[in-house]
Amino acid sequence: MMAAGKEVTIVMIEDDEGHARLIEKNVRRAGVNNPIMPFTNGNSALDFILGHDRSGENFNRYLLILLDLNLPDMSGIDVLERVKSNPHTKRLPVIILTTTDDEREIQKCYDLGANVYITKPVDYDSFAHAIRQLGLFFSVMQVP
Repeated sequence: MMAAGKEVTIVMIEDDEGHARLIEKNVRRAGVNNPIMPFTNGNSALDFILGHDRSGENFNRYLLILLDLNLPDMSGIDVLERVKSNPHTKRLPVIILTTTDDEREIQKCYDLGANVYITKPVDYDSFAHAIRQLGLFFSVMQVP
């Protein structure tokens, strides 16, 4: 997966090790060989995405965020909100991966700017489809 000639790094924010392994396996099976940076909590992921000062400045990386909503230190919704409210990172694609299929929560994620919402346990076909859609998304994505 490339974005305007630059490699995309997948940021996986998932605290359940079994789920993380399954997600990674599905990403690889979908033919995506991009580097995956795993994080088990929201704070360390935000440090990586926005920088330790959380400014998001000097942002010149192409990231795709796979985000679990149930994290030990903060909700995935908070992570989503911080990424999408930052002018430097708001265009980054975010795939929500979660065990809940609560309509209100799904709606809230889309309202905040999530690109895709996938319910766990992750069904391989829907995951592969989402990854393919995002491949398409990356081919047209411009990072400012």
